Amino acid sequence: MTNQAAIRERAVAAGLILSMIGGVAFMIAYAKQAAIQWQGLGLCAAFAGLLIAALGWARWVLPYEQVVDLRDTYPQPEEEREQMVEAYEHGMAELTRRRWLVRLLYGAAGILGLAALFPVGSLGPQPDDTLFHTRWKRGVRLQRADGALVKEDDLNVDGIITVFPEGSIGDSQSMTVLLRLPDGVGKNTLGGLIAYSKMCTHAGCPVALYRAADQRLVCPCHQSAFDAANDAQVIDGPADHALPRLPLQISSDGFVEAAGDFPSPVGPGFWEER
Repeated sequence: MTNQAAIRERAVAAGLILSMIGGVAFMIAYAKQAAIQWQGLGLCAAFAGLLIAALGWARWVLPYEQVVDLRDTYPQPEEEREQMVEAYEHGMAELTRRRWLVRLLYGAAGILGLAALFPVGSLGPQPDDTLFHTRWKRGVRLQRADGALVKEDDLNVDGIITVFPEGSIGDSQSMTVLLRLPDGVGKNTLGGLIAYSKMCTHAGCPVALYRAADQRLVCPCHQSAFDAANDAQVIDGPADHALPRLPLQISSDGFVEAAGDFPSPVGPGFWEER
């Protein structure tokens, strides 16, 4: 093998090794949750090395020859038979000599394939029915953001607080507004207490404002308004359906509890929302 051929094969091998190093670097960066730039640099090195190896293999390793299929004549001359044996032995020698390149190629392809499996971990758990249900269940007590549990007489008329399921403070999907309506206002209240999802049905913003003069809940993002005395029906703004209402009950020791989950999905409408 000439020096030039050896240099070319080493260049192909260098490309494959670079690809392997880049693949390993990407896996390490991904596992350690390093900056996306480091992950991209690893992938760039992996594919660049593979590209260099592929171009070098096609240009320098694969033989350039024109083959003509001649009609055989029998018996073949002794000289032709010797040439065929020599060509066969030369081909076997080339195959044996370049076997290490093939092994490097398999190694680079295997590492790159393994690296491609790493992002599967980012898919996370299956959503199951989490879009349709919150953490509210029958018997779960209402808890303020400061950790205090809500009792039946904690709210004055027209008072309003934000509550969560006990033990789930900060869960945005379960975030709820609890208010007390004046006597004779609203239907099926619990001594004036009524609760609605705080997630606006337009764009998911928190419905953070309440105007006691007309029992109106208002979302400050896009000014959707809901009638708290009438099952939070939309009375103004871009929202297209009411805020889901949380059923309530009072425990034997006077704490306000959920009597179940919201009857419909909270937040903006989606393909299952009617």
